[in-house]
Amino acid sequence: MTFKDKKTTSFINTKVTFMAPFPSGRVVVGVLFLLVSQISFAQKKEQIGTETVNVVKPYTPKISDAFKAKEIPELDEEGNAKKETIKYSIFSFPVASIFTPSKGKAEGVEKEKQAHLFKNYATFGVGNYGTFIGELFVNHDISNTDYVGGMFRHHSSEGGIKNVALENRFYDTSIDLMYGSNQKDVSWNLDLGYQNQIYNWYGLPENFGNTLTPQDRVTLISGINPQQTYGTISLGGNVAFNESILNKASLKYNHFSDASGSSENRFFAKPTVEFDVMESAVKTDVIVDYVGGSFKKNYSNTNTEAIKYGFTNFGISPSFVMQEDDWTLNIGAAIFYSMDNQNSSNSVYVYPKFNASYKVVGDLMIFYAGAEGNLEQNSYLDFVNENPFLSPTLNIVPTDKQYDIFAGLKGKLTNKVSYNVKASYVNERNKALFRSNDYNENSSNEDYAFGNSFQVVYDDMKTLSFYGELKADFSEDVSFGINGTFSSFTNDFQQEAWNLPAIKINSNLDFNITEKWFAGANVFYVGERKDYKTNTDFVYVVAPSDAPITLKSYFDVNANVGYKYSDRLTAFVRANNIMNSAYQKWLNYPVQGFQVVAGVNYKFDF
Repeated sequence: MTFKDKKTTSFINTKVTFMAPFPSGRVVVGVLFLLVSQISFAQKKEQIGTETVNVVKPYTPKISDAFKAKEIPELDEEGNAKKETIKYSIFSFPVASIFTPSKGKAEGVEKEKQAHLFKNYATFGVGNYGTFIGELFVNHDISNTDYVGGMFRHHSSEGGIKNVALENRFYDTSIDLMYGSNQKDVSWNLDLGYQNQIYNWYGLPENFGNTLTPQDRVTLISGINPQQTYGTISLGGNVAFNESILNKASLKYNHFSDASGSSENRFFAKPTVEFDVMESAVKTDVIVDYVGGSFKKNYSNTNTEAIKYGFTNFGISPSFVMQEDDWTLNIGAAIFYSMDNQNSSNSVYVYPKFNASYKVVGDLMIFYAGAEGNLEQNSYLDFVNENPFLSPTLNIVPTDKQYDIFAGLKGKLTNKVSYNVKASYVNERNKALFRSNDYNENSSNEDYAFGNSFQVVYDDMKTLSFYGELKADFSEDVSFGINGTFSSFTNDFQQEAWNLPAIKINSNLDFNITEKWFAGANVFYVGERKDYKTNTDFVYVVAPSDAPITLKSYFDVNANVGYKYSDRLTAFVRANNIMNSAYQKWLNYPVQGFQVVAGVNYKFDF
């Protein structure tokens, strides 16, 4: 539409667009009237003349056609599209927290009362056969680092073994004193001890004196004084360093003597050096082992001077440990230089020191194997501790244990049952064996020369053995264990492996009946052994009767029961050799029958 003003030369063009056609002429006239009215206000206040309105074309709206975009997707084959590598990074920065948690309150839990550990105890007991036992252990802290202690032990019996003609009581008393210190960088202790033992050579041969008249036999036996007394003085010490190439060291000195004029000195030192090389621990043991002593007489009592012996062994044993995954290897060797001080002869020995283990199935099955050897220093003291009925006329030399090759399996059958099986093959030179002394019935003999003592003989031996062990902790109140060793011996010189059993079995059971009552049992079995002795007075016309003698196998059943009266006081009863078997541990040495010991144990603090 065009509006024209006569008094002005300007034109106002206005274009109006309608979304729909006018419904009627009245509406159009109304709209035009409103527009003219609005424009008139914008003009000068002058009178507007006649206006002409030309309608060119009515507006007819319409909707445009819609067109759908054609899109054809393109699919790439798998792997053609290159995947972008996405890298993630975390940008962290501290944020101050103003959150204050409320204090929690611990839930009430009833704590189990822990048993008080006493530092000292005393044990006293008496039984049949005139048995008396006593123990006293005391320990006192001098300061935060130093302590002092002492141990007293006594075990004696009046004997009373049936069908034994000679005195058979025994007596064993020892006292040990110690002083130690546990510092930050070093720990050490010193020990001083004395032991006195009395035994009797009561094991006369079964047919002793049968060729004599009853009166002469009684006279001969009554003239034998079978008592032997041993005394031991010991001094030793240990030191351990926390941060030092010298890891630890031990020293030991023993002076041993008997009532027959025998004397022996033993000195042993073993410092250990340990350090790391390429993440492997290298350990080196240095060994100095000296033994020297003398016996006043030989067995036949024909010597004019004391029989002396002495050996000094110097050894070094380096080893290092390698660990990788489930494997553990301990590789090493031992070299010994041995000097025979009496015969001025020296020898060099080299031994393997190898151990390996492999976890086949974690802790359930572990395979282990190794080869080891050692130069074992023998001494009069060690022999007596194993067999107190020796004659003081021994020949003492070291044992060359060339190698011990072994392999086995150990592990767990369940969480409460563990096992260990092992096979070994040992080759030894100068293996020490106990064998009965030959004898006669001459009244001028020494008290140990009537077939009632033992000697030490040596042999080159090979031993094949199998060992098995089973342990079970069924609960905190019941535990059980059993182990056995089965051996086969091959001798080069001796007729038999004297007094070595082919079978040894041991079993134990411990259990708590109630909180106050407890009990236990121990059973062991020892198989047959061989020994040998002969009466040199006899001249055999036919085959001699001095063939090896077989000692019967035996069971020994022991049991104990106890009652905890309080944390301090406990009463107990022990029963030994319940089967009342007069078995012979050594030839012609029967043991006491059924034994009962009743006693108390008292714990205390200073």
